[in-house]
Amino acid sequence: MTKPPEPTQPINLGELRKEIDRIDESMHQLLMERGTIIDRLIAVKKSQETGSAFRPMREADMMRRLVQRHKGILPLDTVESIWRVIISTFTYVQQHFSVHADLSTGDALMRDSARFHFGFTVPFIPHMGTAGVVEAVSASKGDLGLVAATSVTGDSAWWSALEFDAAPKIIARLPFVERADHPAALPVFVISRVAADAMATEAQVWSIRVSGWGAGPAEALSMLAEFIAVPDRAFDGAAVLVTLPHGTALETVTAALVRAGATVNSSALVGSHATRYTVAATKA
Repeated sequence: MTKPPEPTQPINLGELRKEIDRIDESMHQLLMERGTIIDRLIAVKKSQETGSAFRPMREADMMRRLVQRHKGILPLDTVESIWRVIISTFTYVQQHFSVHADLSTGDALMRDSARFHFGFTVPFIPHMGTAGVVEAVSASKGDLGLVAATSVTGDSAWWSALEFDAAPKIIARLPFVERADHPAALPVFVISRVAADAMATEAQVWSIRVSGWGAGPAEALSMLAEFIAVPDRAFDGAAVLVTLPHGTALETVTAALVRAGATVNSSALVGSHATRYTVAATKA
């Protein structure tokens, strides 16, 4: 005769809520513990290290690992946003900075990106146009500039101001984790001054000036890299911002442009960032 199943213990809501309270307290304790370590880090940096507190490659690696280990019912959007606020706030504690953002691509889209990635503790300074953002970051010691990584009608070749050795550079491309349903999906370049050993160098960003620009060179370039082009209406040329994917050499791109009928007049490295990390959409 089959033995009847043992009666299950009834779920005790009070006990479950105590467990939640315990976990909440533990998370808070861990955040405060992180703060004490950051305090020690600040002291060490004062004696051993100078320059910006930003570590673009480290941040990209942290976000990749976060996505790879994440599971359960908590939406990825939420956990990513929480981590971005934690990282950005502790960076701000180490060295105060402001975020300058170009709103010409859309106020709501850019603000969503800034708040998602940097939270509300970091001061947000809006600009109407890329030139103001680049100028503000250039005049600062460690501020960030956010500029859409897409072409904007009527905009200038803002990246030309990054060609000089002393100028800030493109240090990141947001979002770190890309997916079709991302709540802050606007592609954004981050401009700042960062120590050379902290840069993410997987994808290089070049400023290229060409003559003979047209449909042919544009098509040839699109087969190799992402780019933004601002045509020169006075001459048969263009200023082009080209993002070379990991493993693609500048010489390969310039050779393709020449074969397509263009002449490459100059090129300058204006930044680099981590390779785009793409995951499937997370919402049903």
